[in-house]
Amino acid sequence: MKIMSVTEAAASRIREIIAGADKPVCGVRVGVKNAGCAGVSYTLDYVENPIAGDDHVRDRDVDIYIDPKATLFLLGTEMDFETTKLSSGFTFTNPNQTGACGCGESVQLEAADLEELARARANSSA
Repeated sequence: MKIMSVTEAAASRIREIIAGADKPVCGVRVGVKNAGCAGVSYTLDYVENPIAGDDHVRDRDVDIYIDPKATLFLLGTEMDFETTKLSSGFTFTNPNQTGACGCGESVQLEAADLEELARARANSSA
């Protein structure tokens, strides 16, 4: 299992974001923060310089950096980019999600197995 993967739609949007950034950007950083009625929400930020200790995944020619505090909650997650009639944005299919709020702003996540994380980290550095 990968720590995280991206669909082609997400990779394409990340490439667009990087190309349109005001300053040099080498990738995006994904994390989670306490928010909303369900508990946490996903965060996404530019990465100008990789942060020591972040997990790094390269998928579909884009670089994804993962906040180490979030890695256990994101293990196995697939990031997508979806456009509907009313909105567009990144979505996350996360096997660690145990619930979500009705408004779609936050989710409940359960930590993944530490042994599975160790295997995923070993595979991503190989």
